[in-house]
Amino acid sequence: MRVRLAAVPGVALVAIAAAMWGTDPIIRKTMSFSTTATTIVFGEHVVLVALTLPLLFPALRSVLRAGWRFVVAAVLVGAGASAVATILFTDALIGHKDFITPVVIQKVQPLVAVAGAAVILGERPRARFAWFLLPALAGFWLVNQAHPLDPSAKGLVVIAEATGAAVLWAFGTVLGRYLSREIEFQHILSLRFFFGLIGSAIALPVMGAPAYSNAHDSELIVYLAVVTGLLALALYYFGLKRTPAMMASLAELTYPVIAVIAGIYAYSQHLRWTQWIGVAIILGTVTLLPVQRRRKVVELQPRDAALAPA
Repeated sequence: MRVRLAAVPGVALVAIAAAMWGTDPIIRKTMSFSTTATTIVFGEHVVLVALTLPLLFPALRSVLRAGWRFVVAAVLVGAGASAVATILFTDALIGHKDFITPVVIQKVQPLVAVAGAAVILGERPRARFAWFLLPALAGFWLVNQAHPLDPSAKGLVVIAEATGAAVLWAFGTVLGRYLSREIEFQHILSLRFFFGLIGSAIALPVMGAPAYSNAHDSELIVYLAVVTGLLALALYYFGLKRTPAMMASLAELTYPVIAVIAGIYAYSQHLRWTQWIGVAIILGTVTLLPVQRRRKVVELQPRDAALAPA
């Protein structure tokens, strides 16, 4: 399996993984009347840690050998991107009865990731990178806004939560790439789930949420953990090891595109012609990423010695 995956461009694997996440919001929203966001995220991490338990101790040894900077990065990826960001996004979806706005706001991820990759990883995009970034963001705007010249977003709380999730996920991409310099992708996966479990467990009493939901929602939580969690993230980290973070952030735009399309059809709506144009632009941009990756990005060593590998 690994040999076959190695033949696939890393950025393509990231895009496929992100597309798998696209159905995730629909499933989360079905639990909006019965289970809190924190309970959902905690349950996911319980399942994920159980599934990756054989990898945990080798992963911990690996990150400790890599140095304290990698330990901090692993904690931030797990507690921040895996736990807190997912809680924020889930609450924006199910706690405020607004599906589109949280997904729309995810368009800020590439911008944050490009800045973070420049500072933390030393990745410097060439000027031609804008020919990928700008069309991708324009296409994403068209997909998410049925009336692109008259945009809509609902509620300051939803906007704040979704923006917080987008920023944390963007830095999760950057720090995941940083970890991949010294740690195998399966160990990064295990560390993400482990520290995510700790973060979500701490969030339970803080948010006053129960640790367990009902039997029906627990089945959905298991599905989220296995399919959009373990399987998708395994592809994601395997691809991320061979993909600059700023390119990965563009490939991840397949997630909100699929999420919006799935959400619209789940609620018996239809895409307008401008939205289909946006879909075509996104798919075209992501398809060209594997071809142009080496020409568009120059990856240098980190300029900040404090962030260099130990």
